[in-house]
Amino acid sequence: MSEQALPTATSRDVWSALGGLWRRNRGRLVLIVVLFGAAAIAALAPPRLFGVLVDALGREATAADIALLCCAMLASVVVQAALLLAATRTALVLGEDVFRDVRDEFMRNALRLPIGVIERGGTGELVTRTTQDIRALGGTVRDAIPQALIAAVTVTLTVVAALLVAPPVVPVYLLALPLLVVVMRWYVRLAPRVYRHLGESYGPMFASVHETASGARTVESLGLQEARNRSMDESIAAHWVTALARIRLRQVMLPWSNLAFAIPVFASLAWGGWLAIEGHMSIGAVVTVTLYASALVAPMETLIGCTDELQRGFVSFARVLGVGRMPDPEAPADRAPRERGAAGSLTASETVELRDVCFSYRAGREVLHGVTLRVVDGERLAVVGPSGAGKSTLARLIAGLDHPSSGTVTVGGVDITGLDPARRRQAALLVTQESHIFATSIRDNVLLARPDADDRSLRAALDTVGASGWIDAFDEGWHTEVGVGGQPLTGAQEQQLALARVVLADPGTIVLDEATSAMDPRAARDLESALAAALSGRTVIAIAHRLSTAHDADRIAVVDGGRLVALGAHERLLADGGAYAELWAAWSDDGGAADCDGNEASHAQETDRSPS
Repeated sequence: MSEQALPTATSRDVWSALGGLWRRNRGRLVLIVVLFGAAAIAALAPPRLFGVLVDALGREATAADIALLCCAMLASVVVQAALLLAATRTALVLGEDVFRDVRDEFMRNALRLPIGVIERGGTGELVTRTTQDIRALGGTVRDAIPQALIAAVTVTLTVVAALLVAPPVVPVYLLALPLLVVVMRWYVRLAPRVYRHLGESYGPMFASVHETASGARTVESLGLQEARNRSMDESIAAHWVTALARIRLRQVMLPWSNLAFAIPVFASLAWGGWLAIEGHMSIGAVVTVTLYASALVAPMETLIGCTDELQRGFVSFARVLGVGRMPDPEAPADRAPRERGAAGSLTASETVELRDVCFSYRAGREVLHGVTLRVVDGERLAVVGPSGAGKSTLARLIAGLDHPSSGTVTVGGVDITGLDPARRRQAALLVTQESHIFATSIRDNVLLARPDADDRSLRAALDTVGASGWIDAFDEGWHTEVGVGGQPLTGAQEQQLALARVVLADPGTIVLDEATSAMDPRAARDLESALAAALSGRTVIAIAHRLSTAHDADRIAVVDGGRLVALGAHERLLADGGAYAELWAAWSDDGGAADCDGNEASHAQETDRSPS
């Protein structure tokens, strides 16, 4: 597992959370225990009545006596069934309510995670917790806990009933304890580690399969099939090893525990039979206590089986809670949130400053080296450089998605990583080529940026990015459903909606990283001009893969090899020669068809964007 994987809650945290669940649902839990207890008491009647019937037959009981005892046994079974139904239904409803609350809290915490944390931990890890761990926790809450509760109450009451019927025989039940204690101590010692490793093995496996499937064309074009097959084989093999460990755990535990459960049945029959021969108790009492010993087998097996599920659920609960244990960045106490004006705009842009910033995705492999840069209020800065130079990494640091390994990134004099997510997005907002459209209406997709915006502001944002025309062409206008199962959109249309969110959010600093890459160069230039007018007064930092964008900027920062190698206006950098002049010459010779990385503009990607 990666050392940067998402955290897991401690056992103390899990028990504390369970205590909170108990306090919030105490009334229903007590009712469930009472109902299960009553059902267990009803279940004790048939063995006792059967013992009475055996004794009655020995005394030449009448047909009426036998009929009465049989009817009593039937009635107790019916009462038990009714009580079990009520208890089980109450327990399942409570389980669903608890599961819903835990799942909702998990989703809130997961959506709060910074994207940098998710990338370092791996999306496979988050997907595993969202699916595998939530599913395991749901099974524990809905099934294992109620079943364990039923079994525990049944075992307790059965032993008490046996003591009331035949006290001399009940001590033989304890003959199962030595073997059970040895087996369960062994199991409890090993199970948490086995289940923890099993849970951790899903993330790399899911990630490897997903990466191979989503990048199938790249894998094929670069001839990486063997490498990807090897990666999947290794992750699946690691998962298989942990799955086998769980199977071995159960293979040892279950046979020995079943043997332990069988001991009281035969011991009570043998010892009770001898006592009956000696005249110390009736045959009916021996039959009853033996039936009680036999009745203990099923709930004890359930308890053992539930112990396995509870161990798995406990580990899953720790992993689910762990997502909520990510520390929130604390905003400085003397820093008040910036206010919005009457029209919803922030009151002012703020200076962005990087001081001796270094960054590495992996220890010992820096992608930025001592970058120092100051972007003043309202300035439009273009960042250019060859592919892999560190441009996108720089954008992520300015937006606060990643933390520098050393040095500081400040907006308005405040460390960007020290702001809470909502205020950080007000201070600096990153827009990349990877725009996401949710399965809802166009209107709701854009309003995600500012849910309280009115229709006039929404229309203005869509007009600014040139999206109103094609949106109005739909029969339902901006109420048209898009995303999965909805109206399909082109990549350019999706990027226009993403940029409309930016206009509506109106942050102090906007960082654009290939935000218009899906558009043709002329449309992209027109949109960039419109954005520049709409965002006048805001600080705009654009990762420029088209040098036309750099030409229009107030200043240009040239990044190469993770270092800031040049900074200045277009004309000055051309006059100085160097890296920017070479990029400009190459771009001009190509007629502007390629981006400044030397790749087709619509396919520009930077290799430093991912830690993998």
